[in-house]
Amino acid sequence: QLLTIRAAAEDGETGKAVEDRIFSRDFLLERPLLAAITQEVAPVLLIDEIDRADEEFEAYLLEILSDFQISIPELGTISATTRPMVILTSNGTRDLSDALRRRCLYTYVEYPDRATELAILRARCPEVEARLGEQIVGFVQRLRQEELEKTPGIAEMLDFAAALMGLGIADLTDDPAVLQSTLTTLLKTQSDQAQITHEVAGRIAGKAA
Repeated sequence: QLLTIRAAAEDGETGKAVEDRIFSRDFLLERPLLAAITQEVAPVLLIDEIDRADEEFEAYLLEILSDFQISIPELGTISATTRPMVILTSNGTRDLSDALRRRCLYTYVEYPDRATELAILRARCPEVEARLGEQIVGFVQRLRQEELEKTPGIAEMLDFAAALMGLGIADLTDDPAVLQSTLTTLLKTQSDQAQITHEVAGRIAGKAA
């Protein structure tokens, strides 16, 4: 915009014509929200961990979710070409506003059952040995039954698997010290790490197969 203004000034051009040019779509950086509503074929718009965004952004979303349009002060209102399928995810770190909730259909996603989680592990880590894969999923699912401050999710389970495979572990019960060292991939608070001692980890590992 500054370069355009300077070039226009050198050419003796000023006023509304320059202003209209620099505040046009040509100078607009299209971000995901605007891109989502201007597609010819309706896309899926994923807004991940909305609870980590500030309340101002949450309020900004209301216009999109209600009217499928975006208001840009310099340009005006841009209405959706197609309506995207919008998916919001939240980890529950803060309460969302009633206005945002009213515009959404709510569902709670439980942790997957053993077979599903094992399928996820095999899909993401196809090189994992069958027995170790069974142990990893069994260990993580039993660990979730402990009274933890932060329960490990699927991402942590995959990190745990990668750490074990990287260390060449074939069986969780082979080396308690190595098993304990890999728990940093699963336990993300000091209190949880203090709670899952060598003895507790060994007990869980023994029942994981």
